[in-house]
Amino acid sequence: MSALFSDYQASGPAFDEMIAGDGSVRTAYSSALRQLGKLEADEVRSRADYLKSTYLDQGVTFDIGGEERPFPLDIVPRILLADEWAVVEAGVAQRVKALEAFLADVYSDGKVFDDGVIPRRVVASSPHFHRVMHGIVPPNGVRVHVSGIDLIRDNEGTFRVLEDNVRVPSGVSYVMTNRRAMFSALPEVTSRHRIRPVEQYPLQLLAALRAAAPNGISDPNVVVLTPGVYNSAYFEHALLARMMGVELVEGRDLVCQAGRVRVRTTQGLRPVHVIYRRLDDEFLDPATFRADSMLGCAGLINAVRAGNVTLANFVGNGVADDKLVYTYVPDLIRYYLNEEPVIPGVDTWRMEDPDSREEVLDRLDELVLKPVDGSGGKGIVIGPAASRRKLDKLRGEVLANPRGWIAQPVVQLSTVPTMIEGSMRPRHVDLRPFAVNNGSNIYVLPGGLTRVALPEGELIVNSSQGGGSKDTWVLARDGVRAQRKRSRPKPVPIGVPRVDIGEEGVQQQQEQQQQQGRGTEASC
Repeated sequence: MSALFSDYQASGPAFDEMIAGDGSVRTAYSSALRQLGKLEADEVRSRADYLKSTYLDQGVTFDIGGEERPFPLDIVPRILLADEWAVVEAGVAQRVKALEAFLADVYSDGKVFDDGVIPRRVVASSPHFHRVMHGIVPPNGVRVHVSGIDLIRDNEGTFRVLEDNVRVPSGVSYVMTNRRAMFSALPEVTSRHRIRPVEQYPLQLLAALRAAAPNGISDPNVVVLTPGVYNSAYFEHALLARMMGVELVEGRDLVCQAGRVRVRTTQGLRPVHVIYRRLDDEFLDPATFRADSMLGCAGLINAVRAGNVTLANFVGNGVADDKLVYTYVPDLIRYYLNEEPVIPGVDTWRMEDPDSREEVLDRLDELVLKPVDGSGGKGIVIGPAASRRKLDKLRGEVLANPRGWIAQPVVQLSTVPTMIEGSMRPRHVDLRPFAVNNGSNIYVLPGGLTRVALPEGELIVNSSQGGGSKDTWVLARDGVRAQRKRSRPKPVPIGVPRVDIGEEGVQQQQEQQQQQGRGTEASC
């Protein structure tokens, strides 16, 4: 093992993805470790610094409290074998199919309620259930065009589903930019592995969006709807629009008249058929949802109801993101697909159940409490790390609103070597695979976004909480290439320019974001 990894030690009960319990290097990492070992430690550190500066210089950033920061990319990739990925791929596709069937049922006949699989009140009380969408069927039947299913590995290395994101999942842009940056920074290592590519994602997404066009539209006009440059995920919105070759628009660029949507262009108004929207339901249409929203366009929902435009993802999907609904998903898989879940979930207590609530309140200092409608790691309380005062406050919040909370055991997320102050240390990670549904096939992007908690012992990996990321390699069956010489490629620009929207636009955006929050989609 190279000097860089010589003092690396997996710590605690967590499953370490590089080092086995007997101290040997796991198969997935053996070749990469050999290649890294051929580099001087200072050279690896220098390339790690190069990654940081590249992201900062080229605008690959996210927003924390109004401050733009580079999204930290670690120099050590996370590596998965083909067999490991096969389980993830099958499990994610299965889950998306079940959630699709659930959402279609919820907004139509509600047979799942009549058959006693899930109580009607669980869905009706969800803040993301929109009765206005009842009876509206999307053109090709797809509601979850894009999903991000968050996974972890438990102490035994088994993948488990942590939560579902089928509203407006973010983070896929970092999957692509991480890959390009790593191929530039570590060509000696990447060239020795057969890594499944991620560059197909924009084409898969565009195909799914085009397939969702209203009936009778053979050449649909697709746009990406963004809240604007002040949104924390604006970099992703711009990147995806550019890579798909479609227009990036804001709500003020759209005009809804007579049940149809058009976009303002220099040649006049142009019809819009599919909108890949990157803002939450509540801000889409001030005539239907929040009247004070300046981010959407009045009349959008009427156009959807008339069948003249498709919103991706569909409005109302958030009910499937509800963490209380999460506890019923294994039953939903059995009910709709007649299958057992490929990927299990995490054991969960429902606080609205009196017996479960009593047990959890007696063990608050041992468990993790989560708000059912939270995202980005916000509101999570990790009992063993919380103060007595915080736990007492939490107790009152649970008693006041049992439906608003779930509890889970503290799961020690798996660890992967991560460069911390020039040395390799184990840090906890999760994985967000992205799936694209075109109505006939579900494409699961090989690898997805690995998020890493940078502080020692931290279990919350979200970028909004100060986490970083890793390039996630899924190896082909013959994952290691024969040795051959290859020159180091030049760095490839991976950023996108900021857009000048004018003084009036800046003022309007600032006022709107102050009132309605900077994050209008699920945080990565």
